Amino acid sequence: MVSPMTRRENSQRRFRGAVPSRRNNVLVVTGGEKTESRYFSGLRLARRAPITVKCKVDSPLNLVKYTAKLRDQYRDEFQAVWCVVDVDNFDIAAAVKEADRVGVNLAVSNPCFELWLLLHHTDHRAHIADYRAARDLLARHVPGYDKKLDYDVFDPGVEEAVSRATELGPDNPATDVGRLVQAVLRS
Repeated sequence: MVSPMTRRENSQRRFRGAVPSRRNNVLVVTGGEKTESRYFSGLRLARRAPITVKCKVDSPLNLVKYTAKLRDQYRDEFQAVWCVVDVDNFDIAAAVKEADRVGVNLAVSNPCFELWLLLHHTDHRAHIADYRAARDLLARHVPGYDKKLDYDVFDPGVEEAVSRATELGPDNPATDVGRLVQAVLRS
């Protein structure tokens, strides 16, 4: 008969080997409760990506400040911290300046996160006026798309989206989410 101590030691050894270190975890703070949160939660599950997702509906500037606060509060838990924001109708310059000042990685999508989703299905480089236009373009590839995202529809195109995002310029359309996803998948 195996002693309880031996059984526990073996279980702990297996457990430690099967679970990635919390230090490899990447904190992703988004301003989108539905779309962005569901995307990164889906990425975490489908790709076993080391992501912790936090949501807070606020302006990009306040999201950057919130992200820095979480980073400082949980300093030993995350290898990297990212804040995901949309340009939409915001003046993003203050958020970019604050992110640089406090050392937070910023993933900006111009005009919105739906551009990142669109890149999973097509190489789109033309200007996109706003969220509605991006949603309509995305609905051509994902019929019935709404903010309640089904990650499985996007997972097969992750690598293509990363590649396509790197080819975009700095203006509309543009997204830094590819850099974030690439960093997470390398972790």
